[in-house]
Amino acid sequence: MTRSNAREPGQERHRGAVTLRRQAIPTSTADQRLLDSRARDDWKTKDAWRALRILSEFVEGFDTLADLPPAVSVFGSARSKPDSPECQLAEALGAALSRAGYAVITGGGPGVMEAANRGASEAGGLSVGLGIELPFEQGLNEWVDLAIDFRYFFARKTMFVKYAQAFVVLPGGFGTMDELFEALTLVQTGKVTRFPVVLMGADYWRGLLDWLRDTMAAEGKIGPVDLELICVTDEVEAAVRHIVDSETNLSTEQEAVREEAVARTAADQRAAAEQGGEG
Repeated sequence: MTRSNAREPGQERHRGAVTLRRQAIPTSTADQRLLDSRARDDWKTKDAWRALRILSEFVEGFDTLADLPPAVSVFGSARSKPDSPECQLAEALGAALSRAGYAVITGGGPGVMEAANRGASEAGGLSVGLGIELPFEQGLNEWVDLAIDFRYFFARKTMFVKYAQAFVVLPGGFGTMDELFEALTLVQTGKVTRFPVVLMGADYWRGLLDWLRDTMAAEGKIGPVDLELICVTDEVEAAVRHIVDSETNLSTEQEAVREEAVARTAADQRAAAEQGGEG
């Protein structure tokens, strides 16, 4: 007799050292249990413990990724087929980024993420996967060298930004859009310093870009300069060059700021000494 709620024999979910299979797999995720207002009755008894769990995710992420070399986060659809144009582009991109000295960070899943991880790994670079607990288990793809599984989206999203020098966004769905606009918002509001955001797959993004320019910018909801935060290209070498050039320009600007600060301090010290001598 088959149980109606039985799960597939090979299905399993990992939570750190814990492995769950079949009936032990919960029907909801940690994010759902945290954010669902219908569970408000248990907030006073459970949310304090959730706060510690959230803290542990940040500690685990910071500790694991602290020694990561310069890296680029690559986003795109988990539903893309291996022979799709975006997967082929992602694989070539992952390889090019590795050759340029960058680690490649993805969500660790299938589709575009797997392609980028594969390109990075086969080119001899470091391939990183930041997985997430979902109602439908995706699992980490086989090309990930360094992996972390997260319960909470917001902890995972912090790691995507904190340890990357740039974002490259290929065709994708809601999750890809979420990461794209989070990055643009952080740059626009000055929460991060100059942070290259590259869109690849110009045909896919054309409608969105037209709307940003002709509707959002035209009605003053964003400024014309905000559109310049996005680099659009279908050329892998152009994408990598934009990232490298942006990092070089930022380093030059930061060095100029440091030199100006040193010169200003020296001038202030000389003025103070001269004033003291006159006294």
